[in-house]
Amino acid sequence: MSTTEFNSRFDQMSTLLHSFAYNLTKNTEDAKDLFQETAYRAMTNRDKFRPGTNFKAWLFTIMKNIFINNYRKKTKANTIMDSTENLYYLNSGSVVISNQAESNIMMKELTKMIEGLDDSIKIPFLMHYHGYKYQEIADHLDLPLGTVKSRIFFARKELKDLIGKRYSNMQELRERAGVR
Repeated sequence: MSTTEFNSRFDQMSTLLHSFAYNLTKNTEDAKDLFQETAYRAMTNRDKFRPGTNFKAWLFTIMKNIFINNYRKKTKANTIMDSTENLYYLNSGSVVISNQAESNIMMKELTKMIEGLDDSIKIPFLMHYHGYKYQEIADHLDLPLGTVKSRIFFARKELKDLIGKRYSNMQELRERAGVR
């Protein structure tokens, strides 16, 4: 195949190659780079194309292989190799390990707040919290369904107010200290 014929066939495939490159990269600039690299490799290796075979498939294979190789390079570039004796860089504290102490304290405080609610709203609220449906609570307590719903609503509202009062000043302290 002559150089002119090769270039002519490549030009005919350029629209399809651009589309395929964009399909692979999902980015216009990366697709242009991939197309350019494919064109370069195809031109430099045109002597390796065997006439009578599928030219389109040959070009698409080149593009796909370039894309895969670039993807592998990018993933390797993101891998950190730590050759220090004690793996200092990997263990330098970029990972924060949290414990449950703060949430346990908050849960104890929340439990105390719930215990401080009036029984008329506390019992339906706790039953709902434990998974009972509104109708089951109404039947068990021999109350109308609307009453159960409103009592649970009022329990939530009262708890929200208590939590807001309790933790509003703590949020201000955290903001002053720069802690989120």
